[in-house]
Amino acid sequence: MNTHTDSPLGRYDAVVVGGGAAGLSAALILGRSRLRTLVVDAGEPRNAPAAHMHGVLSRDGTSPADYLAAGRRELAAYGVDVRDGRVTGAARDGDGFAVVLADGTSLSARRLVVTTGLVDELPEIDGVAERWGRDVVHCPYCHGWEVRDLPFGVIAHPAMPAHQALTVSRWSRDVTLFLHTAGELSARDASLLDAAGVRVVTGEVAGLVVEEDRLTGVRLADGRIVPRAVVFVAAQRLAARDGVLRELGAELRETPFGEFVAVDGTGRTSVPGVWAAGNVTGPQEQVVNAVSRGYRAGVAISSELLLADLEQAAARRPAG
Repeated sequence: MNTHTDSPLGRYDAVVVGGGAAGLSAALILGRSRLRTLVVDAGEPRNAPAAHMHGVLSRDGTSPADYLAAGRRELAAYGVDVRDGRVTGAARDGDGFAVVLADGTSLSARRLVVTTGLVDELPEIDGVAERWGRDVVHCPYCHGWEVRDLPFGVIAHPAMPAHQALTVSRWSRDVTLFLHTAGELSARDASLLDAAGVRVVTGEVAGLVVEEDRLTGVRLADGRIVPRAVVFVAAQRLAARDGVLRELGAELRETPFGEFVAVDGTGRTSVPGVWAAGNVTGPQEQVVNAVSRGYRAGVAISSELLLADLEQAAARRPAG
């Protein structure tokens, strides 16, 4: 039976592509299952701009970088290899996969876990990208408590102009929705925004006003400035880092937020032997969810490889 002690150099039971919360969680379970495991991490976590992460029981307020560093340290106890680098290609090789890294290294793996995350493509508004993760944020469940009761601005998303403003109204009674390029509100949205006490401002947003490294307002194209201390903005597009999955031919699904790989409850993709977890599967996989998804993928792979090894061993036994 395969364990991490008897696989030849360069051949792994599992290669985890991506070293964020989902990838490290999957690797932890795989390592604890005595499977030879490698994590290849390009160092591009979605939450890197944030100083702290929230909503993770017992780790609330921890910096994302410190959280991942602690995860790497835990993996070392189980013989999991972690390598900084980028996977540039993967292809079927017999009953496993050939994996190529950016530095030219070639590896083989019996199973793959892709946890490469996504990129938030922000609206092209002056100051938004520069303040992202500080006083320009997107998730009230991640950041709302820390900015509660401050004057909020919300830049409307064209597809769901009222949704974010209604959501954040739980954290502040002073919320202004900037329609920007979203067009007219439906009668239902207008009614709900009125009930929530959300002020609606028409006109395109030109940029943010920043004074002494602090957001102080939203500047409209007509020159008006609306004082605000925090701005919530949803990405205009969420681009999954799914190049490896597409190369392998994984089935994708359309969502209101873009195209994402289709997975089952364990993260199994349509490609036999390939799992995916975390934000590469969808935008709502915050840290705590990503950890859970990585765990499920690790358990499923461990179970599948165990049965495969036992079936091979049984087939080799003499009849009778």
